[in-house]
Amino acid sequence: MAAPMTPVDGQFWRSTLVLRLQNRNRAESHAFKDLISFHNRLFESSNALRAENLQLSIQNEKLKSEQNISVEKASGDGGANSSSKSPSHRNEKVQILEQKIFSLQEELTEMHRRKGENAQQLVDLNQKLQEKERLLQSKEASLGEYISDNSSLKAEVQMYKSSLKELESLNQIIRDEYNANQLALTALEEKLRKTQDENRQLVERLVLYKSRDADRMNEDNENFLRKKQAKVQRELEDAAKESRAVSPESTFGERSDLGVNPFFASNVPSKAISKFEAHDQEINAVKWSTLERLVATGGADRKVKLWDISKGGQHESRGVLVGSNAAVMSIDFDSTGTLILGASNDFATRVWTVADHRLRHTLTGHSGKVMAAKFLEQSKVVTGSHDRTLKIWDLRSRACIETKFAGSSCNDLVTGDGSGTTIISGHFDKRIRFWDSRTDASSVNDIVLQGKITSLDLSRDGKYLLSCVRDDSLKMLDLRMNTIVCSFTADGFKVGCDFTRAAFSPDAHFIAVGAADGAVYVWNVDSNKVEHILKEHQNAVTAVSWHPYGSFLLSVDRAKTAVVWGDA
Repeated sequence: MAAPMTPVDGQFWRSTLVLRLQNRNRAESHAFKDLISFHNRLFESSNALRAENLQLSIQNEKLKSEQNISVEKASGDGGANSSSKSPSHRNEKVQILEQKIFSLQEELTEMHRRKGENAQQLVDLNQKLQEKERLLQSKEASLGEYISDNSSLKAEVQMYKSSLKELESLNQIIRDEYNANQLALTALEEKLRKTQDENRQLVERLVLYKSRDADRMNEDNENFLRKKQAKVQRELEDAAKESRAVSPESTFGERSDLGVNPFFASNVPSKAISKFEAHDQEINAVKWSTLERLVATGGADRKVKLWDISKGGQHESRGVLVGSNAAVMSIDFDSTGTLILGASNDFATRVWTVADHRLRHTLTGHSGKVMAAKFLEQSKVVTGSHDRTLKIWDLRSRACIETKFAGSSCNDLVTGDGSGTTIISGHFDKRIRFWDSRTDASSVNDIVLQGKITSLDLSRDGKYLLSCVRDDSLKMLDLRMNTIVCSFTADGFKVGCDFTRAAFSPDAHFIAVGAADGAVYVWNVDSNKVEHILKEHQNAVTAVSWHPYGSFLLSVDRAKTAVVWGDA
């Protein structure tokens, strides 16, 4: 291979190109060397034959002239020669000459034939030579392209060599950094092991401290509960002295079997006292606290919001509880009012403390949306989900302690007694199921209704169960006989969604539920007639909740609006 060419050495480049052309010419003409030599010999032979033919033609003319001269001499001598030469002798000489002429003519014909063949060969060779010249020209053009390509490729090779050197140096730097990082990683791993050991010790100490704090908190909660109960008792005694208090004979004469405390006589709401936008998206749940003027709302914006409702119905924000990753579908307060429970569509249930708004527990284990959640007791929670199960959780261990398989999606549930042993659940398959939390037995004595059950609510005495049904009716059941004792319907009343929540009033004399057209229907349980149709919402009402003392009714809808209702 030739040495690399540089633009500076122009003479060297020309000599190299001439040398390459000579080598190529030598390589390409070597295959036709014999043919060229044969062609040259043919030319030489043709020239020799042409000269010989010319000489023979000259000799033939000479012979013809000699023959004519001899014939003239023979005729001029006459009889003088006739005696010396006979006619037969002349004839022999003529025949010899004719034979010689014939042979010369044959030789001349052969020479012409060979000349024609040589001419044809010469034409063929000329054609081949022209083809070779055209091929040579194309090869020369290709050679020029190859030379330019070779130059560009050499430049690229040089560039790649420089890039390779840079990459090698960079690779060496990276290797050095890798070795340094490896050493640092080893040191950090050792530090991590030490930190993990320290963390393990700290966790053990923290668990010990938390157990002590839990015991102390339980003791404080019991003291707080006793104080609250004493406060409620004093308030009840004060309320009994007010002018609103009525005797059991006058107010509950027709339904004395309910056994409801007469001091919680409910007012029938008739007008909207306050209306406000409670959430950024639709509201799914609402619940009053049992001991304070506090009400909680849960919505599709993944928040639980706390509101303080004054005696005049005015609202004031008390805080926002965050931590849910999907819409909040159900809310419940514990008996002390210190904890709030929220069920969410992210398959989890969460517990917050009301005082500091802190997330205390996250209960995960369902494989579907959690539609309902209730406190069984201070440290236990029951949840119902679209995964067709009910789960009972222990807040002290933050674990599921029992799973009940219902066979159908659970839309709502309530606990049947103060001890939390009876659980009542309403399902997508139109059934109301009854469970005993103390046993693993399946539901017995199911009650089948005419439509999907959207909500359940229990009267304060635990004797009556209110069910909202997707067939646009409400059913009241007597749990002592497990029978339907009353059905509530009205013209224009349509259940708005699969989780529409209906509620008993505190004295169980009224029931309220929201409709698809934005109205809130209030029925009188005693007369089984619509007491009021409250219209203020512009969208379907999803849930309602009565004030614990029956003074207010709060309703929420799918348009982010909450309305506080009161009497005239």
